Amino acid sequence: MMVHVRKDEKEVACQQILQQDSSVYSIQWMVIPDRYAEGLTAIYLLDRYLTHVREYTLALIRPIKVEGGIEFRLFTTALSILSFSPPEFHFSEGSFAVDLCISGGVLVQAGECDRGRFSLMAEQVADGTRITLQLSDYCPILLGSSKPSPLRKLLYRLTQAYIHKIATVKYLALLYRDLSGKDICVRLKKVTVREGEET
Repeated sequence: MMVHVRKDEKEVACQQILQQDSSVYSIQWMVIPDRYAEGLTAIYLLDRYLTHVREYTLALIRPIKVEGGIEFRLFTTALSILSFSPPEFHFSEGSFAVDLCISGGVLVQAGECDRGRFSLMAEQVADGTRITLQLSDYCPILLGSSKPSPLRKLLYRLTQAYIHKIATVKYLALLYRDLSGKDICVRLKKVTVREGEET
């Protein structure tokens, strides 16, 4: 007789919007018990995320550390779909973060390569440690401009936006498993951090 073990359920807060200038803002977070967060570092958060991107995409996207930062290269080519400046690490009492500033790539609008930031953060809160992934001020090529058509918005929503949300939520679930040794069921909770058009 098989015994089915009920997985713990964890909540992941999520918001993905287009801001007034049609740049993308996306945030997801999960709170984990402090006992599982002991020894957690910014470098670990970053390295685990880069490994996750490679595994999640079946190596279609390969994060590569280069002298000028990090590149998300397509399959076995040297083509970078997203390029980032070297990681910037920030530390304060009860929190730390690593920021990756977007510096180019074929998925970024021409002329907007100096905008956009992807951040991984850990912060002590009342009920544990909150792990946050945040993408801000990103201008994807799929939107085309600061005034994208409804068709471009739909295309972005059904492709890149959807993939990004699923990948980040999956990352948080895997991180929880790595730290606790437990698989979880994820429940998404919509939150409003910034105002904008939902995507």
